[in-house]
Amino acid sequence: MKTNFSNLGLSSSLESILMQNNIVNPTPIQKRSIPALLGGIDVIAQAQTGTGKTLAFLLPMMERIDTNKKCVQSLIVTPTRELALQVSKEAKKIAQAKGVGILAAYGGQDVLAQVHKLKNDIQMIVATPGRLLDHVRRGTIKLDGLSMLVLDEADQMMDMGFLKDIEVIMSKTPKSRQTMLFSATMPESVKKLAVRYMKNPEQIIVSSKRVTLDEISQLVVETTDRGKQNALCKIINEQRPFMGMIFCRTKKRASKLCNNLGFLGYSCDELHGDLTQAKREKVMKGFREMKFQFLIATDIAARGLDVDGMTHVFNYDIPLDSESYIHRIGRTGRAGNEGAAITFATQRDMDAVRQIEADIMMDIERRKIESSNENGSSHEKRGEDRVSRKRRDEGRSRSNDRKNKESDREFKSGRNSEFKGGRNNKNGKSSGKSANSRWSGPKKGSSRKSGSRDR
Repeated sequence: MKTNFSNLGLSSSLESILMQNNIVNPTPIQKRSIPALLGGIDVIAQAQTGTGKTLAFLLPMMERIDTNKKCVQSLIVTPTRELALQVSKEAKKIAQAKGVGILAAYGGQDVLAQVHKLKNDIQMIVATPGRLLDHVRRGTIKLDGLSMLVLDEADQMMDMGFLKDIEVIMSKTPKSRQTMLFSATMPESVKKLAVRYMKNPEQIIVSSKRVTLDEISQLVVETTDRGKQNALCKIINEQRPFMGMIFCRTKKRASKLCNNLGFLGYSCDELHGDLTQAKREKVMKGFREMKFQFLIATDIAARGLDVDGMTHVFNYDIPLDSESYIHRIGRTGRAGNEGAAITFATQRDMDAVRQIEADIMMDIERRKIESSNENGSSHEKRGEDRVSRKRRDEGRSRSNDRKNKESDREFKSGRNSEFKGGRNNKNGKSSGKSANSRWSGPKKGSSRKSGSRDR
């Protein structure tokens, strides 16, 4: 018999909402997790990224929430703001079936606005660790009535140093709570956390022959640092992605690459920790609405984000470890769709590539793309030189415009004083300077340096 959501124990109202969103058949992780979670037992669930883990815990939580109780009954903790926002949006889609009140609490938002929303009937909170603890210390979020706790992408929370925060959060919740850990990988740190804070958890592992999804074709492009941007442009022009994410190691490299690709005519924007929360949300909204083609990001965006139409992931800089690689390339090939993951590696990156191959248990296809010219005339250098010249010319143009405007104001001011009878003072001496002696250049510090630019 074919399994549907009602066979798993979900109500017809939830199943109806899922059908309205074109979700008909449960995925393997949902088939195994939902009945266990409806039974109230603790669960450690591990499955490849893009297999429907979010609904695997949201659906049973929605089913078990008692809307007659006006306290926070369920809590989902995520490592990043972007993931918190995404999970809360998914939750709100299905919450209308039960009338559950939901709040997303994460940094970068107005705390007082969140406090105001908490005065309403909120039964589910999706939060990042730092902002959640802020509310707990203020007394604006009380967890004494909590019955369900989820740590989403638990491995990344350990990697990001949130272990102490998670321990404090758990200490504020009833020991009778149901605890759920969901992740694509399960390192030793997560297993130790489970031993300390979970009650006889059921371990659910949904795996395939390979650690990464079979729908993702993978390629390593061997190149040099100087030729990396040229190699990226060559692959993009050959494969013509519909939408893609390009991962860089640092914020500075992401911003620099975004400027260079934008100047070369590619439709792109950047996402990293230096942006304000409002800007980050605006960038993600624009990407989901397909207002630009490429999102250039640091690993802040690697975990959990789901964007329809993502066909390619480019590792412009090789990830720090195999877990990061798995999560990066998991942004494509989701929900059964095909995707491509291309990693650009220099000679010094090859040991890391071999380690990734060993960890994901497969050999990745290799291709070599030489730099167009090793004497410094590569596309990357030319792109940087063009951007620099453009900024310098813009700066000079703004400086000259400012000088001309100040000169015009000085000239008009002098002419006005003469026509208003201010030419001679009581001693019969001229009170105005000649037009030619009036302009003596800008005052020290009054103009920007050449090439400066507002950010």
